[in-house]
Amino acid sequence: MKKPRMIPDEPQPRNITRADLVMTEGFGLEVDGRMKTVFPTLEAAQKRARDLKAEFPMLQVKVYDAAEKKLLELSPTE
Repeated sequence: MKKPRMIPDEPQPRNITRADLVMTEGFGLEVDGRMKTVFPTLEAAQKRARDLKAEFPMLQVKVYDAAEKKLLELSPTE
């Protein structure tokens, strides 16, 4: 016998970032030329970029500063 499906009262909000919209604030993580994740601080974006680069050294990982509209590359020592 099938159980009835429970439908929540309110749907959960979805945090979707669209790739076709230009960032105006925060710091984005660009992996192999594609914007992947947005972070509120530079330190958080750089930490995630270093973690990704350590796990997958073949990736090209850069941090995008939306306020300055510049791509920041990780130095080899980081």
